[in-house]
Amino acid sequence: MSGVKELFRRRTRELPAPVEPGGLAAEADGVRVVRGRRAVLDGARIGVRAGEVLALVGPNGAGKSTLLSVLAGDLAPAAGTVRIGGRAAGEWSAPELALRRAVLPQTAELSFPFPVADVVRMGRAPWAGTAREAEDGAAVAEAMAATEVTEFAARPFSALSGGERARVALARVLAQRTGLLLLDEPTAALDLRHQELVLRVCRERAAAGDAVVVVLHDLGLAAAHADRVGVVHGGGVAADGPPAEVFGEELLSRVYRQPVEVFPHPRTGVPQVVPHRDPIAAHIGSHRPA
Repeated sequence: MSGVKELFRRRTRELPAPVEPGGLAAEADGVRVVRGRRAVLDGARIGVRAGEVLALVGPNGAGKSTLLSVLAGDLAPAAGTVRIGGRAAGEWSAPELALRRAVLPQTAELSFPFPVADVVRMGRAPWAGTAREAEDGAAVAEAMAATEVTEFAARPFSALSGGERARVALARVLAQRTGLLLLDEPTAALDLRHQELVLRVCRERAAAGDAVVVVLHDLGLAAAHADRVGVVHGGGVAADGPPAEVFGEELLSRVYRQPVEVFPHPRTGVPQVVPHRDPIAAHIGSHRPA
């Protein structure tokens, strides 16, 4: 940890100013990303606003994770523009970006058996040598409590289950205390309780003024927890808006190439998305001999 902090100390950094509620924390405009001979993104546009949870949804291979990497400034597009904190992403140095956005990748791997508390504390490295370095202890404790990993503090990260590692990785991101969080499938390895916990944390961070982008496969979770959803399809964002407006049967059936039904939850009114199933086939399947 001391070596990582020293790297940040050696650089003079301008501390970020908070983004006004509803203001753009990051945006991608007309971005194009090519992998091999395929344009994964081609003209994609999306904005990320302070105080909102934005869920990126879409089928496998649609480019959700690629768009997240572009919005994070980690992947430079072949065309189009990306802005973070009002400035072109490429104009920020890596230490400056680390003060403005925190990124949770799909997988969290470490080569050495660091204790969990040290892994979470890595999220504080960007603030070394700044006035906010004094927040380190409180930030780490708060992040571990929010993700329910405090009891693992002394355990080696490598000894944890996949779901436990995922929560520790999220705690590291929360401890970074940036105004923009970009989370790639944070619920993928989690059970029902911890899926709800993670997305509740996302909502709390948005309510506190942060901009949160989360890649999700579960449309029900996106509908229940996101202020906006961006449906990634065909190299771009096919629809962008509140879940109740975007999650229509025609659009989702076309995007996922699977007929779906959408209906409001009887208590909350939140859109529920389920595959359309042939009732005759379902009836036959229910009477198969054991």
